[in-house]
Amino acid sequence: MNENNKIEWMNDPLLKDIDKYKLEFLQTMVFESSNLSQNAMLPFLLAVMKRGQKKKLTFSDEEMETIITVLKKHSTADELEKINMVMNIRKTGNVPEMIKNHPMMKSFGK
Repeated sequence: MNENNKIEWMNDPLLKDIDKYKLEFLQTMVFESSNLSQNAMLPFLLAVMKRGQKKKLTFSDEEMETIITVLKKHSTADELEKINMVMNIRKTGNVPEMIKNHPMMKSFGK
């Protein structure tokens, strides 16, 4: 996703009913992580998710579907692959072993 699309996606009309704070949270999670290595990605995502838990930030299924639809419109093929992987984990609950066994997972949820 180019620099203009990183902000442009949040102005998509489909997102008009979703709280801007939620969109900014996703902006951080999805786009600031794009340059991280695979080893740095998990600690970053866990930290962001923990922050969301502390702020009691939740997304309805409808909000998630809308956001994913918009993100896919503005994403590169590489980003689409990551989005699809995360959505598969969310849908099936099947977390890859490398994530389950990561040392940071022990502190997640506390």
